[in-house]
Amino acid sequence: MSNYEPLQMTRSRRAILKELSSVKHHPTADDVYQRVRRAIPRISLATIYRNLDILTKHGMIRTLADADGQRRYDATLEDHCHVRCEVCGRVDDVHVVPLETIEKSVTDASGYSISGYSLSFTGVCPRCSGGSRLGRGG
Repeated sequence: MSNYEPLQMTRSRRAILKELSSVKHHPTADDVYQRVRRAIPRISLATIYRNLDILTKHGMIRTLADADGQRRYDATLEDHCHVRCEVCGRVDDVHVVPLETIEKSVTDASGYSISGYSLSFTGVCPRCSGGSRLGRGG
């Protein structure tokens, strides 16, 4: 949860949340802009960026930075992992169990009290690998 006052849910914010919740991959701000423009044609890219930042600060979405430093956005707030395509840059959720085992192993090995984590895998998505689930070299 955030330390901010309750957030007013404007039309733009509702549209952004709707779009982020409707996709399984994690779009960039430009991707969100293109999708939200279908519902709100006159919305500006600056409005998208500003609202993505506000929604992130209020804990309503997550911001992910990929290896190239480009931000992607995630509406799934529960703990999960990500997998990024090395070819097209697409980022998808991966729900594996039990993540608690990994967290406990890190706590036991480091002595840290874990407050959060980001676990990410890389590979080649089915589209870029020609539909093969094995990717390159598999």
